Amino acid sequence: RDQVECRPVGYSARTQHESFLVYFFIISFYSFKFAAMASAVIKLSAILLLIGVCAADVSELAAANAQPVTEVCLGCLCQAVSGCKQGLRCEGDVCGLFHITWAYWADAGKPTLQGQSPDQPDAYSNCAIDPYCAAQTVQGYMKRFAQDCNGDGRIDCYDYMAIHKKGGFGCAGDLPFQYVSVFNQCIDAVARAQG
Repeated sequence: RDQVECRPVGYSARTQHESFLVYFFIISFYSFKFAAMASAVIKLSAILLLIGVCAADVSELAAANAQPVTEVCLGCLCQAVSGCKQGLRCEGDVCGLFHITWAYWADAGKPTLQGQSPDQPDAYSNCAIDPYCAAQTVQGYMKRFAQDCNGDGRIDCYDYMAIHKKGGFGCAGDLPFQYVSVFNQCIDAVARAQG
């Protein structure tokens, strides 16, 4: 089996690793800062407006690394799945910000933290709780299972949202309302912020 190491590929602009961590920490910081707000919509909009201001180079990063899922899409997946709460560990059969299962991680090619063998007992959990390695896991899974789940003739972030929730073999059909609602609010807020 090929081992995939989670480490940034160097290029002159901000690296993908740094970019993902910037978005992650912005989401996390402002999620905490605005926790007292009564409306989840206001909270999410405020967070994503800040992300949108910084997201101008996101499409260039995705193209430079030939990753199927953009940074914005990853951020909105994270928001829909877990609220992007820092420090999430493993609970039940899921780990980390993206609620990754062992099978999902294995299907993604078993990415690991740099220097760790995928055969080590804690390779899965260590990767799934690390924001960058978890994002690489999502990328690997989407590369393998990319498909048009909603039948609109293209493969995009909405398809990745469905694949992430329902898996690579049955992504068509209904999704949980709250998951879709948070995801759509996130995507809409970023789109408005980008103009």
